[in-house]
Amino acid sequence: MRLLFVPVADRPECALALQTSFLLAHRLGASLNGCHVRPHSDSKISLPADQLATAEDDAIWEVRLKEQKQSKAGDRAGALFARIAGDHDYTMMTSPRPTPGAVWMEKVGSPQKLLAISGPMCDLIVVSRPATRNSKIAQMFMHSALLSTSRPVLILPRSGKAEVGKRVCIAWNQSTEAASAVAAAMPILQQADQVTIVSCGAETGRGPKSGQLVNYLRYWGIKAKRIKGGSGDEGKALIKSYRDTHSDLLVMGAYSRSRLRQRIFGGVTDFILNKADVPVFVLHH
Repeated sequence: MRLLFVPVADRPECALALQTSFLLAHRLGASLNGCHVRPHSDSKISLPADQLATAEDDAIWEVRLKEQKQSKAGDRAGALFARIAGDHDYTMMTSPRPTPGAVWMEKVGSPQKLLAISGPMCDLIVVSRPATRNSKIAQMFMHSALLSTSRPVLILPRSGKAEVGKRVCIAWNQSTEAASAVAAAMPILQQADQVTIVSCGAETGRGPKSGQLVNYLRYWGIKAKRIKGGSGDEGKALIKSYRDTHSDLLVMGAYSRSRLRQRIFGGVTDFILNKADVPVFVLHH
């Protein structure tokens, strides 16, 4: 990974996301791009109707953008980014280079437009988890990062420890989505002190079993152990295994379905994204 991308506002959860991002970028030898979204007269959200956008979302975003413009939120966000970059000995740079540095940008538009353009040109997007399902702005950034970029997304709790990726838990269900998430997370897995593979239920699918994943990771120099999650609710069993292994990052593939009101993701994915307050590295195709 050579470039991390973080949407930034002058808020406590964004400060924590930046701390986490710079710590991770330092371990990976990566640069970090911070970006604040500024208002524009044409900032309509254009995600397909079965995914996210509603007239209410448009109105909320436009009102929020106007408020930010009036309060010079971009200046405060830029100052926050520069301060935290300095704390981590990252120098500001104005053009790409092979050695790690920090880049600050301000863009106009909506979360979906920003991430559809800038998201695919990075290796990892870092966002904060919405506080509740009613946290419309945070939901827009999270969903846009997942649905508009085809890039892995690191979704962080709004509070807690800054460092992640030392003790990684992989949610394994024999799917190509899970395998793609593991491949995307490989630079982090190689730096981890502990990697645990958790499978819930019988491994009777057509895909590779967790033992095959253990063997695959050995080719990358990664020693992983595998455990069985408990029976019953798969999401809760997965989080219990995550906590029992003292993990600090969950890696998983994302599975979506047609939107039912504001609910985009179903089953385990919805539980992990919206209810389990743990750092999660997720990839959605």
